[in-house]
Amino acid sequence: MDRILLFATSSELIRVPARSLVCVRADGNYSAVRLADGSEYYLTMQLGQIERRIAEQSGADDNEFIRIGKSLIVNRAFIVYINHTRQKLVLSDGRTFRFEESASREALRSLREYIESISNE
Repeated sequence: MDRILLFATSSELIRVPARSLVCVRADGNYSAVRLADGSEYYLTMQLGQIERRIAEQSGADDNEFIRIGKSLIVNRAFIVYINHTRQKLVLSDGRTFRFEESASREALRSLREYIESISNE
C-alpha cells in the first residue's frame, strides 16, 4: 500500500499518495501542491511547515522529497532535467505530465550534484 501524506489546516485537508506528489511551490504564506494528475491545491501553510509534515510522515531514511532553495520541494522520482545555467528544472513521469519549474542557479547546481552522488551509490 502506498504511503499517504496528510496536510491539514483549520479549514483544509489534503490526502495524497506520496508517489503522486510532484512538487510544492511557495507562494507567500501559501503553498501550491501539484499532483501527477495535473491538479493543484493551495494550502494556507508555508513551505517550511509542509517540509516538516513530510518529514514527520516519512521514514528517517526517506530522501524521496528534496527542498530546493527557499521556494520549492520536489519528488526526486520525477526529476528528468536540470539546467542550472538557465535556472530550469523539468519534472515529468515521461508519459502524462511535464512541469517546468525555476530555481536559483546555486540551488539547481546543488541539486544536480546531489542527484549525481546518490546515483553512484
